[in-house]
Order: sequence, then structure tokens, then C-alpha cells
Amino acid sequence: MSINIPRGTQDILPGEVEKWHLIERKARELCEKYQYHELRTPIFEHTDLFIRGVGDTTDIVQKEMYTFEDRGGRSITLRPEGTAPVVRSFVEKKMFGYPNQPVKLYYLGPMFRYERPQAGRFRQFVQFGAEALGSNDPAIDAEVISLAMNLYKELGLKKLKLVVNSLGDKASRNAHREALINHFQPRIGEFCRDCQNRLEKNPLRILDCKQDHDHELMKSAPSIIDYLNDESKAYFEKLQQYLTQLNISFEVDPNLVRGLDYYNHTAFEIMSNAEGFGAITTLCGGGRYNGLAEDIGGPDTPGIGFALSIERLLAALDAESIQLDLKEGIDCYLAYLGEEAKDYTVGLLQNLRMAGFSAERDYLDRKIKAQFKAADRLKARYVAVLGKEELKNNKINVKNMSTGEQVEVELGSFVQYFQGLKL
Repeated sequence: MSINIPRGTQDILPGEVEKWHLIERKARELCEKYQYHELRTPIFEHTDLFIRGVGDTTDIVQKEMYTFEDRGGRSITLRPEGTAPVVRSFVEKKMFGYPNQPVKLYYLGPMFRYERPQAGRFRQFVQFGAEALGSNDPAIDAEVISLAMNLYKELGLKKLKLVVNSLGDKASRNAHREALINHFQPRIGEFCRDCQNRLEKNPLRILDCKQDHDHELMKSAPSIIDYLNDESKAYFEKLQQYLTQLNISFEVDPNLVRGLDYYNHTAFEIMSNAEGFGAITTLCGGGRYNGLAEDIGGPDTPGIGFALSIERLLAALDAESIQLDLKEGIDCYLAYLGEEAKDYTVGLLQNLRMAGFSAERDYLDRKIKAQFKAADRLKARYVAVLGKEELKNNKINVKNMSTGEQVEVELGSFVQYFQGLKL
């Protein structure tokens, strides 16, 4: 019986993985410009981190986590998102005591959620995310949004829409919470069981329900915007001012609700407007999470961050027919004639590679014509041919595959010859 890949996962093969390399490199280079530093956390954490950090009323905790008991009887969960582990590390490693504040971090790695697989959505997926901890300045919110937007723009995406909202501070949220309970309670029996359970615990989650999103009470639900106090209004207005100053177009959507419990003040999503992208248009989501560090045992620390899926980003690039500028081909293919020349190319190949060139040779004892065909398939810029006569005369023939020009080069200066080429 054959063993197939688990549902909701994918093999990223040569020819495709190079796109991932480029995106990851762009993300790292951009983070360096913004002074965000990489943090690598474990792929699994104690389950309690996500229950306390993400929220026990969220779909992630209730339905989507891969949770198991290890041999020591501890409940362990494969990380479904990156923010809670980052904040856990921030607290545990006492980064709040670092002299440089705010602490600006990014992560890049696999996450796991038991969801229904569909286009651009997998059960194992890769997230890139950035977090800034230690500042209450709305300018850092604008910076975080700018970082995400600029990654998409640097990769060539144009059909983007940024949507922002304010969830307010604790006082604003409490006032809105009471209004939502009063709004939904008389007819809560018409909603799904999840919404019924969320009414008292976190009624804001009802607005994010996928099953009941068309219910008439959803359309008339109280808007958080109407319950923002003066401080929250001022914060949101300042954010909008900074986004305008950064020439970042945006729309205010008072119905925007992020899917995690820890958000307050700023919430945002970046969406694709590309035709044919699909029903799920969100590329990136994020927001402010003041109090999350305190919830998992640390000091009260403000924070803001985002996460985006690399798979969704690739789907958006396809939807806009954007071809990434990938470096293709190799610098040199070493072809040989005869056993003695074949043996000599082993060391020659190593010398080329150690000098910084991408190079390859034949390992199947193919005829010279077949070796040239292999060089063509590899898109070799040069083919160097070594035979019995060349070896005897301490020479090697080098052919430029784009111009057809051939030169004879001293074997002892072969690597130096390549170092003088503009490759």
C-alpha cells in the first residue's frame, strides 16, 4: 500500500521552492530595514499558552488546534499562530528589560490548524509575522502596517485593499460588550451553538461567525465606533493621520473583527482585489494586543503585530499574473571526454564551487552530446569541456552558451578566468 501526503499539507518541489526563497529573503531584508529581529520559537508549546493567549472562545482553540498528550502527561499543541509564542518568549526571557525599547521581532515558520483545506489554505502553512512590544504610540501601529504593505508592494502586488478599525480600550470594549449582549440576547436561540456560548464570554466573536453572518441582527449590531471613548477616538484618529502621512490608502470598516481574543485598539486586514483570487480575500491580519503579556504572566506590556500566510501571498501573485524575478541557471557545466578527464573534473568542480560559482557535471557516464543537453536543461551560462588532449596540454575549452564564443583557457587559471567574468 502506498503512503500519500496527509490532507491539507503540500510538498514544495524544486522549481517552486525558489519562489519561497525569494519571498523569505525579501521579508528578512525588509525587517532589517525596519529593525525587526528574528525570533525562532518551538513548533509546539504548552496548550495553556494558546487557551490563555488566543482565547478559549475562538475557533482556533475550540476547533482547529492539533493537541496531544506527551509521554509525561503534558498537554502539548502544535502552534496555530505566532503571536502568543513570541509574547511568551518576550516574558520568559525578560525582554521587557532590554535597553532598546520597543522590542521589535519577526518570525517565519510553519503553523498548524485543523481546517477544511481549500485554495491557498492548508493545515500546515507558513506564516511571516512581525511584533512590536513596549510602545503605546500609534506611530508604531502605522509602522507595522507599513511593513506588511511594503512587502506585498516590493513583490509587485498592486490590487490591495487595507481595512482598519478600532476595537477601543478596555472601557470602550466593555461598553460595546454590554450593547452586543443586549442586542443579541432576545434572539440568541436563532444562532449557532458557538454564538450562544460566546454571548456571555465574548459577544464580539459573534460578529465573526461564518455560519450566521447573514442573520439580520448581524447587520444591525451596535458598532464599536459608536462606543469609543475620547481616548480611543484620539488614538484611532492619530493612526489614520500617520497612515495618510505614509501615503498608505485605507478604508475604515467598523465591522472588522479579528479572530483572536487578544486584540484592542487597532485592528486591520490587507486584502486582495485581484479578479479570480477567490472568496477568501484576506492576505494579512493584525492588530494591537495590550495586556496579552500580562495574561500569560508578564508585566503589562503594549504590543502590536501582524501575520501573513506565504501560501496566500503566492496565490495573490498568481492571481495578478506576477512572475517573480528568480535567478535561473548555473554558471558552468563541466563536460568531459574519457576516464582521465572525468576523474580530473571532480576536483575542478569543487574548486569552482568553493570560489562561489554554481557548477555541475555529469554523473551518469553520458556521451558528450548528452552532457551538452543536460547543460541546456540546467540553463548553464558556460560549458567547459575537458578531454584527453586538453588534459595533456593543460588546457580546457570554455564555451559561452548565449553567444557561442569559445576560448581555450589554462587549466591552472580556469577558476581565475571565471572570477574575471561578469556573472
